[in-house]
Amino acid sequence: MIKAGIDQDALIKLFAETSAKNGEAVRTAVRDATVRALQQRELTMENIKRVVQTVTAAASAGTAKNTGGPAAFEAMLGEALAGMDSALMQAVEANHKALQQFVDHGAAQDKQFKAAMTQIEKMEESFFSAVGKAAQSAGISALQQPWNQALTALKSKGSETGSQATQVVEDLTAQAHEALRQGRAITARAAQTMLEGYAAVVRGVLIGMSEGMSQGGAGKKS
Repeated sequence: MIKAGIDQDALIKLFAETSAKNGEAVRTAVRDATVRALQQRELTMENIKRVVQTVTAAASAGTAKNTGGPAAFEAMLGEALAGMDSALMQAVEANHKALQQFVDHGAAQDKQFKAAMTQIEKMEESFFSAVGKAAQSAGISALQQPWNQALTALKSKGSETGSQATQVVEDLTAQAHEALRQGRAITARAAQTMLEGYAAVVRGVLIGMSEGMSQGGAGKKS
């Protein structure tokens, strides 16, 4: 079944049949599936949440069929979180590259720019919230504790997404202030034109990033 651009059946099968010892395979598969799904839609917060919830639901359905037991469940769900985290970190970087263009053109004072910055700041929170909601909605009692423990562990150390988001916001804020100090600013109409369809622009950047990685040999399949 394909939902939100994700082959849920393939993910369910992966989690059902894979040993917890093969965590890297789980993490990579989840990351790749999440990135592909994000590339198929405008990168709005709502769409990002929908993708995360769909991946979480597939992980729950597959893990519930696995015979590994609670400890294995927690390990596998932890790898699922790591995979999604890695994908969302790429989404944050795509936002960074897109917003950098607006800073360079003096559009950093526009309210849409500021709204995009707020979205980046909330990426980690939205990630955790979407996973928690989807895990609970799955209604699989045997997975409630493993999901809670895996989420708690990630929250405790902090996600790569959150770390990247903090750095991006700090960098862009400093650059925006410098641009303002130098008097680099375009008209409100020009700024609005640049920022219209921003989510689509970020999607394009994310696709470009993935293509660049493939050409460089990363994730290249034979």
